Amino acid sequence: MVWKILKIPKGKSTTDKKLVAAIENIAGFTPSNLELYRLATVHSSIAKENGTGYKESNERLEYLGDAILGAAVADFLFKKFPFKPEGFLTEIRSRIVNREALNLLARKIGVANIVQYDQKNAHLQQVILGNTLEAIVGAIYLDKGYLRTKKFVIDKLINPNYNVDDLVNSDSNFKSKIIEWAQREGKDVRFEILNVKKGRNHKEFTAQVLVNSEAKGTGYGNSKKKAEQDAAFKTCEMLNLLNS
Repeated sequence: MVWKILKIPKGKSTTDKKLVAAIENIAGFTPSNLELYRLATVHSSIAKENGTGYKESNERLEYLGDAILGAAVADFLFKKFPFKPEGFLTEIRSRIVNREALNLLARKIGVANIVQYDQKNAHLQQVILGNTLEAIVGAIYLDKGYLRTKKFVIDKLINPNYNVDDLVNSDSNFKSKIIEWAQREGKDVRFEILNVKKGRNHKEFTAQVLVNSEAKGTGYGNSKKKAEQDAAFKTCEMLNLLNS
């Protein structure tokens, strides 16, 4: 298993101490296996091949963390809404763990301070923070187990950052919200893809919202749909539509 073959340094460098402090701030505990969290912060754009031929990036931890995060949120919602049907629970879970929501949440809790990536790509950080947060969840699971991970998800991610009751009543489709607003106000609204960058293991789309040909929000994502939703969300912020 990858986390067992990684070499763990005996002493703590300044970089190690900063990472420990960051994880303590994000998760509320001191990591036992620091190398797991270091790996969780390494994006594939700077991954280096180790002696076994394995490229050490956070992709495997992201895969694991995605599943664990989804399970923890599902567990939380299942108990909070004991009489709601499966479709309702699935929709609310998707509003919490969708890529745009995770990117915003990751930035809010400080993941941007520790993620490592190819900084030649100026916009890459904006689309990988949610992935990095999932990788951190995977690291916590391997380091502390499921129950401690679920506590982190509920106490550090959901409760401080989401009003779940408001989330139930909200419309998280920001593109639809912009279109409906434009129809009410008699405005012309368009979504344009400005750029598509192809990386080694990913694509990055840049989208922009134009209202009456005036540029508004610009968004980024690893798909056209996600970039447009990000641009729509930022436009909603600019136009004070998030609470409307």
